Amino acid sequence: MFKMQRVHVFQADVEDKPGGTAAKLKVLAEAGAHLEYVTSERSEKPGVGQLLIAPRQVKAEMELVKKVGFHEVQEPIVMRFEGDDSSGLGSRVTLAWEAAGINLHGLMMAVVSGKFVGYATFDRADDANKAAVLLSEMGTKT
Repeated sequence: MFKMQRVHVFQADVEDKPGGTAAKLKVLAEAGAHLEYVTSERSEKPGVGQLLIAPRQVKAEMELVKKVGFHEVQEPIVMRFEGDDSSGLGSRVTLAWEAAGINLHGLMMAVVSGKFVGYATFDRADDANKAAVLLSEMGTKT
């Protein structure tokens, strides 16, 4: 059985230099934030990067990250999915999404102790919704 849910993502600019991301993560840690998703990338502005995070899906955690300078973003749409691992799972999931015409913005999957967790990013809400339905259907067939 698989489950999939939307993750509330917050963004802050970071300096594009050694320690830029670490400095922001340190502020979050010192504030007591518990993060379930972290990714960073360079932005189009020279010398600036973007740090995207998702705190636990608890109102107090979301307020905390806002207090230290992050703001919620609507794009990309990030969905967390998880379930029991099986051989070829990544291929089956992505092929089903491809057959449905879903375009991925990004994908990360990992397996720990027979369970998988993945984060898929989408450019459009309807793609994310279709992906969730397909994953749910796949989960009932395993």
